[in-house]
Amino acid sequence: MLSACEDDLNLTPISDAGSNGFYNNADDFEQAVSGIYASFGVQNNADYPSLYVIMDESRSDNIYAPGQSGVRDWNAINNFLTSISTLGTIKNVWNVTFNGIMRANTVLDQLIEKKGVIEDPNLSVRFEAEAKFLRAYFYFDLVKWFGKVPIFDTFVTPTEALSIGRSSVAEVYDLIISDLEFAINNLPESYGGADKGRATSLAAKGILARVYLTRSGPKLHPDGPCLSTNEYQQALDLLNDIIGSQKFSMADDFSAIFDYDNEGNSEIVWDLQFIGGGIGAGGYFPTEYYDEGWARINLPFPGGNPGDGSKRVSEDLLNSYEEGDLRVEPTFLIGYVGDSGDNIDAKFYDKFMNTTKAGGDRFDWSLNYPVLRFTDVLMLKAECILQGASGNQSEVDDIVNAVRDRAGLGMVSNVTLETLMEERRREFAGENLRWDDLVRTGMVIDVMNNYITNEDNSGKMLQVSNNSIIYPIPQDQLDVKEGLYQQNPGYL
Repeated sequence: MLSACEDDLNLTPISDAGSNGFYNNADDFEQAVSGIYASFGVQNNADYPSLYVIMDESRSDNIYAPGQSGVRDWNAINNFLTSISTLGTIKNVWNVTFNGIMRANTVLDQLIEKKGVIEDPNLSVRFEAEAKFLRAYFYFDLVKWFGKVPIFDTFVTPTEALSIGRSSVAEVYDLIISDLEFAINNLPESYGGADKGRATSLAAKGILARVYLTRSGPKLHPDGPCLSTNEYQQALDLLNDIIGSQKFSMADDFSAIFDYDNEGNSEIVWDLQFIGGGIGAGGYFPTEYYDEGWARINLPFPGGNPGDGSKRVSEDLLNSYEEGDLRVEPTFLIGYVGDSGDNIDAKFYDKFMNTTKAGGDRFDWSLNYPVLRFTDVLMLKAECILQGASGNQSEVDDIVNAVRDRAGLGMVSNVTLETLMEERRREFAGENLRWDDLVRTGMVIDVMNNYITNEDNSGKMLQVSNNSIIYPIPQDQLDVKEGLYQQNPGYL
């Protein structure tokens, strides 16, 4: 399970609105809020970042994983199959996000019902702001993955949920924006001590900037996450606030950003915090990237991707790097010696790997997961300017050249949106941002179909259409009550 605080925090998730004898003091509420953060932890053999690996990175042109037998969930997702509504991953994503929302709603309801039991009113408001931040965070992922989803802004029973249909994407965004604005106005810019890692006002500004950027993208799908709202200036203003806070800066050494001994460095605006050491608070997401064969040799425990389902870094991505790019070595593992002494032609991410920091098992990695980096903030600013927000070409070029300089590369000029997206692709490889980048810029159809034509030697990948922009509603949700939800177009 995941902690937003230190090792000694009790993370037992309190999620039952009728919990007798609870929610009677500040400590109870703090434990309950921590239970919302715990939704990011390991559940059903995956943590929340693992879902990003399968739903976003494996969907993009960064990963080529058609599968030899095609039986793994990420194979079907990589191949854009239309029969994926029954996949365990699709079901798990829906359940995990709505469970997190339910936990947030429980806290929010109890803050109203037990008003006054928290003696410090500022602390009560902070708990409310944290719960709303996390609810917005989950709903933003849901709207990107599924489009229209039901809105639950208070705790509901399973029976009550059967009368609540899917709301429009615009209505879901209204809740997301309202929640994030409350978080911005009521959370501190930073924390210290045991509270380090909790949501901050600057993290809320960063997520809201992403919301505005995504809403502003071209509307390629009638129920997709992009609404052509042209809110690039609103996003830029929020990004400039983060930059102007002077609390963050680009790290001098790219590899140091992901160093297990350098967590919370100057790059990190907000991350999901994991604590290894066999106490049940470690993470799983590094295991999503590496080969099972490599793990047998290099790790003290089994795990990783089996031979029929390896998540190979695409040749298209690898070939996009310029010679001498200093990000290649700390981002990828290219080939290893197998247990029989033979050379294995493997290509996978090892950006988040450190074999000396392996925990007790494959679910026990201690590295925090970076949700929002300062370099991302800067490059999103460049994107806003290129999309018409205030600024000029030299600002865009300066941002891109700062990133390139750290990577040991020469300067460029007259950066276009297409060039910026390729620079982002290399900078954030393995950080599960590529699919979102392609969707919100409207490049997803052309880029992915060109990639499939050039990369897919297996012939298993289907062509990408507008329907591919979002996922199907899980079949088990359709089966609960016939007619409550309609399946997204293009899926069986």
